[in-house]
Amino acid sequence: IFSLILSIPAVLLAITVHEFGHAFAAYKLGDDTPVRQGRLSLNPFDHVDPLGLAMLLFAHIGWGKPVEINPNNFDRKISARAGEAIVAAAGPIMNILLAFVIAIIFYALQVFATGFAIGTQTGMIIMTMLQYAVIVNVGLGVFNLIPLPPLDGSKVLMGFLPYNAKRWFEEHEKVFYIIFLVIWITPIASLIISPAIDAITSGIDSLVSGLFSLFM
Repeated sequence: IFSLILSIPAVLLAITVHEFGHAFAAYKLGDDTPVRQGRLSLNPFDHVDPLGLAMLLFAHIGWGKPVEINPNNFDRKISARAGEAIVAAAGPIMNILLAFVIAIIFYALQVFATGFAIGTQTGMIIMTMLQYAVIVNVGLGVFNLIPLPPLDGSKVLMGFLPYNAKRWFEEHEKVFYIIFLVIWITPIASLIISPAIDAITSGIDSLVSGLFSLFM
């Protein structure tokens, strides 16, 4: 129960930043739909879906309220398909970037506020929350890059597929939804994404710890 409580801020932050990433990318590409719907925000209540939050906390697979976009509003310098791929990728990318920033904060506290970080109960709780935040953000980012609908990875993939392959993908979308559901409710999802999560988390840790080793 204590671990669950400590993970709540990490989950809220991960979902918020993920959906904000989608909204921000769409806005920068010329679509004001997210702005009009109040989604260009870092307020968790603007992005959290109660069921998705509960699933992420208890099943470690969840979601936020989808950000609606209108590709017809995108800047004409970029195709609608490319714009949709960029918007879709923005969410997971924001999660990975946030994980990197949080890892920097974690090591900064460890190096420059050692007594507080490991010598006080409050400090240890904060350090644990930061560790959860890194793992949750990497996990949410990697999971959403699986190239199956309704995940972001499918929209990113569609941006690179040739016309005939894209059309085939769209015609068999229901089949891919079924595959996604099978992966979601079985241990397959964990088997697929756990190695990637471990690799990215280890990479971030090695990079940041190597940087701060210069100060230790």
